[in-house]
Amino acid sequence: MNNSADAHSRHRCAACYRQFNRMEHLVEHMRSSHHSHHEPHCGVCGKHCRSLDALRVHLGFGASLPSKPACATAFQAHGCPLCLAVFPTTSALRAHCAACKLSRAPIPSSVQSLTRTMSRMGVRGGGGAVALGCKMVGGGSDGTLDVCARVCIVDEQEAILYESFVKPLIPVTHYRYETTGIRPEHLRDAPTVKQAMRRVQDILLNGEQSYSYSSRGAARLLVGHGLEHDLDALGMDYPAQLKRDTATYPPLMKTSARLMSNSLRYLTRSCLGYDIQTGGHHHPYDDCVAAMRLYKRMHAMSHVHLHGRPKDDDDESTAKAFPTWRQRELERMSPEELLAMSKPDYRCWCLDNDRRC
Repeated sequence: MNNSADAHSRHRCAACYRQFNRMEHLVEHMRSSHHSHHEPHCGVCGKHCRSLDALRVHLGFGASLPSKPACATAFQAHGCPLCLAVFPTTSALRAHCAACKLSRAPIPSSVQSLTRTMSRMGVRGGGGAVALGCKMVGGGSDGTLDVCARVCIVDEQEAILYESFVKPLIPVTHYRYETTGIRPEHLRDAPTVKQAMRRVQDILLNGEQSYSYSSRGAARLLVGHGLEHDLDALGMDYPAQLKRDTATYPPLMKTSARLMSNSLRYLTRSCLGYDIQTGGHHHPYDDCVAAMRLYKRMHAMSHVHLHGRPKDDDDESTAKAFPTWRQRELERMSPEELLAMSKPDYRCWCLDNDRRC
């Protein structure tokens, strides 16, 4: 009986606690699952989850039944519903929640005058990250083609570096006024898309002549939600290693057989504790601030790791960590040793710490 229990323990994944009949099956699971200390994990039992949504299911959020009732009970007593951290006492939880739950940032009343002041500072300011948000109007015969008509960039302190209406290159057939608040007169004397793109590039380059990426690189990290869509609307591109997209970051995506994006509105409600895009005219400043706050929260998230501070795992994939020619050696390792070798299939934002110093 004890031998059977030991075998099950030896064949259990140290991350997701899934049981396997044979050690070779566990090794194959580690090879394909990309478990690592960067994953969201339960603060009660330590189970790793692919995304925050998967962790919410584990803890019994909403209508779902918890996969482990003991974790759900402990979390209800001492867990933060936003960042999903667990605290030892009610007073510690109360103090944390006061800072964790954010409120909607007021849109500056005089955006244009603030932009004229901040944009000059933004071009050759410090490094770090900026958030981009665009509002689209409709082009084409049926008004379904998205064209950029307003752009906003904020820094990590939520100050506006650049904000402007944008004059599209093609005729606007649907202004989508109910949500954008944009009228024809707003675009009549606005900068062209190419002029707005140059201003955005100046801010992103941060005084450099070309994009560079290093631990002390000058070019800024670009944060946003659906960045490819916004950049395409501006007619520009940006290096993938400098983009931080809350729509495609695995811990923020939906839990399913195939990862799908959550809306920015849902992520802001579930992770930050307030609502955006609830009605009336939507300002891109709201989207920029929400994306930046999500980035900063994920960037600061603590991780379970075995040997001090996490290292940058970009140069070594999980496939390289579990080569088939080492199969026999891998099968002799413990589940904990296998987990220590495993690498994520995405770059965790906590690794931006050095770059933002």
